[in-house]
This record gives sequence, C-alpha cells and structure tokens, in this order.
Amino acid sequence: MNLKLKVWRQKDSKSTGALADIAANNIPAEASFLEMLDIVNDQLTKKGEEPIAFDHDCREGICGTCSLTINGIPHGDPAISQTTTCQLYMRKFKDGETIHIEPFRARAFPVIRDLCVDRSAFDRIQQAGGFITARAGSAVDGNALPISKIDADLAMEAAACIGCGACVGACPNGSAMLFVGAKVTHLSLLPQGQPERNKRALSMVAQMDKEGFGNCSNYYECEAVCPANIPATVIAKLNREYTTASAKDAV
Repeated sequence: MNLKLKVWRQKDSKSTGALADIAANNIPAEASFLEMLDIVNDQLTKKGEEPIAFDHDCREGICGTCSLTINGIPHGDPAISQTTTCQLYMRKFKDGETIHIEPFRARAFPVIRDLCVDRSAFDRIQQAGGFITARAGSAVDGNALPISKIDADLAMEAAACIGCGACVGACPNGSAMLFVGAKVTHLSLLPQGQPERNKRALSMVAQMDKEGFGNCSNYYECEAVCPANIPATVIAKLNREYTTASAKDAV
C-alpha cells in the first residue's frame, strides 16, 4: 500500500506546529497503524530527515499510551469496538488514501513534540484520590468480603479504563469526567473503597478542575471512542458521589 500522510509536526511545546505531507510507501496491509509509523520513520531516517515522535508501549491495547487522532477521531475507528491505535490495521484504509494524524487536542494535554502530548494530569488526578486503607499482604479469603454480583460486575466494568485520554481528545469541552467517573465508580462500589469514599470524590474532582479540564455537556463522544467501552453512566455516578460527599463535608 502507498499512502499519503498529513502529520502534525511540532518541535517542542513552545514551537508552532503544522501539518506536514509525508509519503508512506510499501506498507503491508497487515501492519498495525503504529507499525506503519515505524516503517515511515525508517524511511525518513534513511533520507536523513527527523522521524515522527509518537507515544507507544505495550502495543496490545492495554497500556493506553498510543494517543493519536486519526482522521479527526481518537484511535481512528469508532466503528470497531474496543480499538486502540495499536490495534488499528492498515487494511482498514484504501491504497492511495490520505490520512490525517494529529495529537489529542485538549488544553490539559499540551503537545510535547509532534504526536506526543503530556497526559500527566491524569496521574495527578489519580494521586489526588489517595490510597485505600485495605489490608496488605497475602490475599484474603474469597468469601471474607461478600460483594454482590451486580456491584462486582459494575466495578470491573469501570476498572477496565486504561487512562488513554481518548475521552478528553474527543470531547468538545476537553472533559475528563469519563476517566474520573470510572476511577471513582470503581472503588465506590467495593468495600475496600468505603473509608475514603467521600474524600476521594472531592479530591479527584478538585484536581480535575485544577488541571483545566472542561465539564460534561452530554455529547457522549467520550463513550463513543472509549477503547474499554466505559459507559457514560459512570459520569452520573461521579456526579452523585460528588454531591453526596459535598453535602456530608458541609455538615
């Protein structure tokens, strides 16, 4: 396959970026999108040009590192459920097609270089949530902390969030409420998360606002692009947790 790429190139966070035309030649249809970028970088290096900077790690759809906006859509293909950029294959594109590749666009995710953005704001939000006062050491007996099947399933569903930031990149408001909602929902449903439940909701929302993320306006773009299929219901759960915690804190 021979493709035409329009790639966002930006030297550093202080420089002005722009889309650059780059040819991607002799790309195997079975290659993943990141493997295609590897091939293109090899071609650029051989010509003495600067390779494209992009994030990647496990390339198994688990780490959430491959943050790319492809043809205007985070991770590139909302028609395929649970797809990260590393799981998007070039057979989904047509020979000769032009592909636009940009970093996630959000005020809280400043561009570091080319396609790399700083998503450390997510780390600070999680750190604001703190630890749980659960017993450490050997695993407890499976029946020692009975949890209903419904709560266990909902907690596992929320815990599937990989923190990739696609929800922020897709939201017109640059909101992180799907991410924060998933983190708060996960522990609020489990016995281990109860002692710090109210403090966690208040602290994580406060940190989210401090980082400059927008609020939710129910566009549901976050849910549409989430590779872990996190439902927007976690946002409603976050709102309830925050309201309850605020009321208790006021009392």
